[in-house]
Amino acid sequence: MKIIKINLLTFVLLLGLTVTAQSKEDWPNLKQFQEKNMKVGEPSIYENRVVFMGNSITIGWINNRPEFFKDKPFVNRGISGQTTPQMLLRFRQDVIDLKPKVVVILAGTNDIAGNTGPMTLEQILDNIKSMAEVSEANNIKVILSSVLPAYDYPWRPGLKPNEKIPALNKMIKTYAEEAGHIYLDYFTAMADERNGLPKKYAHDEVHPTPEGYAVMEPLVEKAIAEALAK
Repeated sequence: MKIIKINLLTFVLLLGLTVTAQSKEDWPNLKQFQEKNMKVGEPSIYENRVVFMGNSITIGWINNRPEFFKDKPFVNRGISGQTTPQMLLRFRQDVIDLKPKVVVILAGTNDIAGNTGPMTLEQILDNIKSMAEVSEANNIKVILSSVLPAYDYPWRPGLKPNEKIPALNKMIKTYAEEAGHIYLDYFTAMADERNGLPKKYAHDEVHPTPEGYAVMEPLVEKAIAEALAK
């Protein structure tokens, strides 16, 4: 049997090509929730279904605080690392087609981190607006969350998210007020003096701990109740 030797650099390059090819095949990761979406089924006339659309912060919620989602009509559709253009591409499948009464959108930090390339704050807001507009057109109440604080990104330092996130949040809040959507302000309740997320709420200062999610939960429950009452 012939043994093929591949050095480390070649292996890394081959792995990168494989990942890139997979990403191009399903860039918004539509496959992630396809089967689960089929199992969700139609909501009953009495069901106040809520879909949580987001990234690792959203999916991390159900992993760290599963009790918050238990026995509630809450559907979590967060995918780690995603940016707003990816969310927008899967929004109809993962939100609209599930026919919720309310959607909670938490997005933007990965755009600022440049996960899928450079993005201006205006471009991020445009994608959030598009998700909100599609929701409104389908009679879904919209909750637009502030981006959580982050002083810096461990995986890509030096981008000054502690300055960009407050600026983006101001834009989201202004749009929400103008469009008649609910603005959910996590930032004010969680930020420290650096406009960062303290370690008691996030060990890596980006992704919340159970203690961080415990701060967020009453805020989102209040926002959901307000949306349902509109």
